[in-house]
Amino acid sequence: MEYNLADLFESVVDVVPDREALVHLDIPGTGAERRLTYAELDAAANRIAHHLLDAGLRAGEHVGLHLYNGVEYVQTVLGCLKARLVPVNVNYRYVEEELVHLYRDADLAGLVFDAEFTTRVAAAVPRTERLRHLVRVGAAPGDAPRLACTAFPEAEAAGSPERGFGPRSGDDLFIIYTGGTTGLPKGVMWRQEDLFFSGLGGGAPTGEPVKCPEELAERVAAGGAGITFFPTPPLMHGTSTLTAFIGFNFGQRVVLHRKFVPHEVVRTMEKEEVTSVSLVGDAMLRPLIDALGGPLRGADLSSLFSVSSSGAIMSETVREQFLALVPHVMLLNNFGSSESGFNGTATDDSGAEKGFRLRVNGRTRVVDPATYEPVAPGEVGRVAQRGHVPLGYYNDPVKTAETFFRRDGERWVLLGDMATVDEEGIVTVLGRGSQCINTGGEKVYPEEVEQALKSHPDVYDALVAGVPDPRWGHHVAAVVQLRAGAGRPSLEDIQGHCRTRLAGYKVPRQLVITDSIQRSPSGKADYRWARSVAEAAAPHP
Repeated sequence: MEYNLADLFESVVDVVPDREALVHLDIPGTGAERRLTYAELDAAANRIAHHLLDAGLRAGEHVGLHLYNGVEYVQTVLGCLKARLVPVNVNYRYVEEELVHLYRDADLAGLVFDAEFTTRVAAAVPRTERLRHLVRVGAAPGDAPRLACTAFPEAEAAGSPERGFGPRSGDDLFIIYTGGTTGLPKGVMWRQEDLFFSGLGGGAPTGEPVKCPEELAERVAAGGAGITFFPTPPLMHGTSTLTAFIGFNFGQRVVLHRKFVPHEVVRTMEKEEVTSVSLVGDAMLRPLIDALGGPLRGADLSSLFSVSSSGAIMSETVREQFLALVPHVMLLNNFGSSESGFNGTATDDSGAEKGFRLRVNGRTRVVDPATYEPVAPGEVGRVAQRGHVPLGYYNDPVKTAETFFRRDGERWVLLGDMATVDEEGIVTVLGRGSQCINTGGEKVYPEEVEQALKSHPDVYDALVAGVPDPRWGHHVAAVVQLRAGAGRPSLEDIQGHCRTRLAGYKVPRQLVITDSIQRSPSGKADYRWARSVAEAAAPHP
């Protein structure tokens, strides 16, 4: 047995077959729910795996998952891994041109998609070269074009529920496509063994990693049930899928909603006695606060132990608001990426005053991007990670060479995040280098300004971008969504507030108030959108 995700999952199934594994609570149009034990989920994954193989897909070929959250998503990921097919996440917000790029860039041979995407899929498929087998979840809308595909229930019925697969390897691939909010999406190629240790904590994200593959099931057999994981962002973002696998590696229960609906999330946390919730930053935590402080005030969340965020930080102000309502919960700002897995967790004093400070794992460093040597305390470098890192970007040797390197016989990945490190090894993340604003020769990182903006009592959400400026090169622009019923602050009001928290050159010189902030379905910032909004509203000379 190797560190292969399918082998590891099956080893857990064999020791706790009757334990509840997966719960899906908001099946569209029915109000029904599905609950699967580990044995039932295993058999369901076997069925879709055998169907894909019987349809002519071969080990090593790529299968896209163009799906909302649901049993079918988890079932298909597991089925692909069992059959040694490579699962590829597809952003369900993509339109035809974006889908054509991803389908072709990823060399998809198969695709499992939700019925409501039929029109977009039908438009994109003829422009792909390798995509030859499609499986549709749900009934297509009446006005959707005809598309040759297999209905998911038929695929399940045709596939055997038994295992019967050949040997697998820790070298088998798992590809995670980045969100593409700052450019074209890229497919991060992970060996499953590397992903198990970097993204899944070696079977124990908060403890000691397993020392051999067999130890994972031994730990599950020795423990008990009682933990419920609730990944609330879309599974098509790597963080949520990895959270689900962490739950399975513990032999515990995973709860899913098709989409993030704040009031329903709170009700499920209470009803299912959820222990651990994962989300993405303020964009998801604020609506939960609104629900808990309003119509669902008094909801029993006594079972809830932790709320963790990856991909965007929970700001200091919003954390304080949540803890005022649910004081016993531990809030964790985790730092990681599609290219590195998990790097570290924010310190308790991390916030607008001191910055986004992290206790990082032993494999993470801040390095000079030119020499790859560690920077001295206080100097600015880029976050890098060694050891269990991806092989590179699929179909992109240029970006791979820019991002991945070898040093002292180990593989490293160089992330886009700029940071400093202090004498105690605490890393302060400044922000993405690609989003850094150069204004009058000074560097401003949007995330730092956004934290200050969100501490203003009238600000609900905010993004910051650089806008061309004839005097300063670029100026700092704040795109702000106000709280419901809030006053309408002026630029001077916002500047006065920010000056108590930021150096003068970081204070926004432009304010754009918008009805809503555009983010990805998982809550990640869309800086291209923010920049275009700010540039359109900027005064022209």
